[in-house]
Amino acid sequence: MTGLARTLAVTLTGLSGHLVEVEAHATQGLPGFTLVGLPDTAVRESRERVRAALSTCGLAWGEQRLTLSLSPADLPKSGSSLDLALALAVLGARGRLTSDASEMLSRTVYIGELGLDGTVHPVRGVLPAVHAAVESGAQEVVVAQAAAAEARLVPGARVVAVDHLGEMIQRYGGVLPAGAAHLVSSSVEHAFRRSGAPATPSPARQPDLADIIGQEEARHALEVAAAGGHHLLLTGPPGTGKTMLAERLPTILPPLRQEDAVTVTSIHSVAGVFSPESGLMSDPPLRAPHHSATRAAMVGGGTGMPRPGEISLAHRGVLFLDEAPEFSPGVLDSLRQPLESGTVTIDRVGGRASFPASFQLVLAANPCPCGRGGGRGLECTCTSLQRRRYLSRLSGPLLDRVDIQVEVAAHSAAEIAAARTGESSVLVARRVLRARQRAARRLAGTPWQVSAEVPGSYLRGPEGGLSPEVSRGLMRVMDRGDLSLRGVDRVLRLAWTLADLDRADTPSPKHLGTALALRTRGARP
Repeated sequence: MTGLARTLAVTLTGLSGHLVEVEAHATQGLPGFTLVGLPDTAVRESRERVRAALSTCGLAWGEQRLTLSLSPADLPKSGSSLDLALALAVLGARGRLTSDASEMLSRTVYIGELGLDGTVHPVRGVLPAVHAAVESGAQEVVVAQAAAAEARLVPGARVVAVDHLGEMIQRYGGVLPAGAAHLVSSSVEHAFRRSGAPATPSPARQPDLADIIGQEEARHALEVAAAGGHHLLLTGPPGTGKTMLAERLPTILPPLRQEDAVTVTSIHSVAGVFSPESGLMSDPPLRAPHHSATRAAMVGGGTGMPRPGEISLAHRGVLFLDEAPEFSPGVLDSLRQPLESGTVTIDRVGGRASFPASFQLVLAANPCPCGRGGGRGLECTCTSLQRRRYLSRLSGPLLDRVDIQVEVAAHSAAEIAAARTGESSVLVARRVLRARQRAARRLAGTPWQVSAEVPGSYLRGPEGGLSPEVSRGLMRVMDRGDLSLRGVDRVLRLAWTLADLDRADTPSPKHLGTALALRTRGARP
């Protein structure tokens, strides 16, 4: 007796999902189970999970030789999401399902991990996996009940949610023993009780720019950074508000566009840090790793197939490095390439994966190890050599990629007494949105959306629209050695952002002077 059955599954490489055809062949012979098609350890171990789940459902493994092939055979398969597809392919090949089920099995994508009791568990990356299934033309996608809310975020997906393998067996005409049928009913009832509405927690108060006392220059720099997508460095003594400013940058950024929301949500789903109850992530994310983070934690990696790191989790949002000089120099320098390209490619033994990493970098640093070197620095106990060594941990090539560098001064008692309540995040966000809309209209027909993305060759060329006076001023600064060519390009991007905030058609010498001050802490054309 020989049987053959096919099902469909999805494996992920980075954020890219690939449709996998699972073929099961059952024949008489010495009992055995062979799995081919470049499976990783988690996929190879599915044999034991499938065997236990079928046994729990009252279906003996049988005296047959089983061969399962994962096609395409040259594509590495990873993760436990293939369990459900493997189990149904085995049942189909062994003739435990009706003949009418064969066609439905071959047209349906199954995504789920099996427990030893036959329960179907959710897996990471359901959103990009379902998206890949829909793109490939699958008519139906079966997922775990706990992952149904995430799967239904994909437009056009026909999602079937299950709690137990026995539900699929019964759906396809299989017969379960009475004890196993009772087990399935108990599992479904338990899942129904578990899915009851949880208690709604009290909403946490959102950060607001109105919480910041004074610091008008730093607030303006934050607004410019948000309007143009520029990177930012804040230096100053402890307690001046650097961290508060950085944490409020996402509150003045525009909501994510639909395609960006899908990408950001997919990244968090693959990383296992996404809560599907809240729907697609529409707010720019904020990631603030501790300074003990390793290079793998920052850029991504891990054993087997690479996982996204902090720079990818901050895609279309903000990556905040507090106490930046305390980070390992290797970790900081690993940010240089993603800052330019907006993507990161990771090679590991398990394969290669590329993740988007277009984020705004915000660095916060003290002026010296003791932190009291700002202003006149009369209370500072550090030597000049200690100061130079401390700030030299931020390499020149990294700082050259940071558009805005601002010193955040300590408050005085008089300033605190005279300070008025600053503008709220809502008011500043309106100006930022208006500036971004002007930039989008100006850059219509190009692949760029904000000023920070525009290459220098475009800005310096005839299509850049610079006045001769502004061009001459920039060349004078470059001849003095205050700026590199990359610095000139970044000053031009800042000048265009300032013009967009002022609703000007082209940057003026005033905008150029302000841009230079933000970039070089005081240089003038």
